Amino acid sequence: MDWKTLQSLLSGVNKYSTAFGRIWLSVVFVFRVLVYVVAAERVWGDEQKDFDCNTKQPGCTNVCYDNYFPISNIRLWALQLIFVTCPSLLVILHVAYREERERRHRLKHGDQCTKLYDNAGKKHGGLWWTYLLSLIFKLIIEFVFLYVLHTLWYGFSMPRLVQCSNVAPCPNTVDCYIARPTEKKVFTYFMVGASAVCIVLTISEICYLIFHRVIKGIRNQRPPGSRNRKSSASRASTCRCHHKLVEGEFALDTHSDKPHASAPALTPI
Repeated sequence: MDWKTLQSLLSGVNKYSTAFGRIWLSVVFVFRVLVYVVAAERVWGDEQKDFDCNTKQPGCTNVCYDNYFPISNIRLWALQLIFVTCPSLLVILHVAYREERERRHRLKHGDQCTKLYDNAGKKHGGLWWTYLLSLIFKLIIEFVFLYVLHTLWYGFSMPRLVQCSNVAPCPNTVDCYIARPTEKKVFTYFMVGASAVCIVLTISEICYLIFHRVIKGIRNQRPPGSRNRKSSASRASTCRCHHKLVEGEFALDTHSDKPHASAPALTPI
C-alpha cells in the first residue's frame, strides 16, 4: 500500500477545507498513518506464528487463532484509514466538475462572458452539501470501525491468555498465549484515541458549517422592498452579455430610422 500516493491525493483537500478539516487531516497522517507505517506494522507483523497454544493437535492452533482473531488488527486499521479518507475525495470530484463546467462555458460563450462560479472551490450551493455529506460519511465510518474493533475482541484490551473451547478439531479447552500483549494493548489504545480525536474534530466541523450557514442566512435576510437583486442570475447556463448583444441588434433592426432609440437596449442589465 502506497500511503504517499494517498497523502498527495488528499493534500488538495486542504484548499477547500475549514480549519477543523486541516487539523483533522494532520491528525490522520501524523498520528494514524505515520504510526501505522512506522510502528504498528512491526508490533503486529505476522502474529500467527507467535500465537502459542498448549496442544499438539494438528490444526488446533490455527483454528484457535482464527477464533480469536477473525481479522487482524493491523488490516482492520488499514481498512479504516482507507475508508475514512475516501469521502474527502467527493469534494475534490465536485470541484473538478465545477471547473470543467466553467471551462466548457467559456469555450462556448467566450472569455468576456460572466463566470458561472466566482470561485469553484467556495463552499456554497451543491458543494456545501457535498462537503457536509463527506463529513457525515467519515463520522459514520469511524463509529462503525470502533464498534467492530470493540466487538471482535471483546473490548480494546489485549489479554495474555485466551481459551479456545468447543471449536473443532480441538477436543478440549485449549489455552493459547498472545505474544507481547502489553505492547499491543498500548498501540490499540493509541489508535482508538486518535480515532476519537478525529471524531471530535469531525463533529466540530459539522457544527461549524451548520452554524456558519445559519448566521449567513440570517444576515442575508432583508425586507422585500430593500432586497437587491443578486448577481447569481448571471450564473445561468447562457451568458448575459450574449443576451445584451442580441437585444441591441434587434433594437437597431426595428428602429433603423431612429438609431438613437436603440441606445437603452445596450445599457447594462
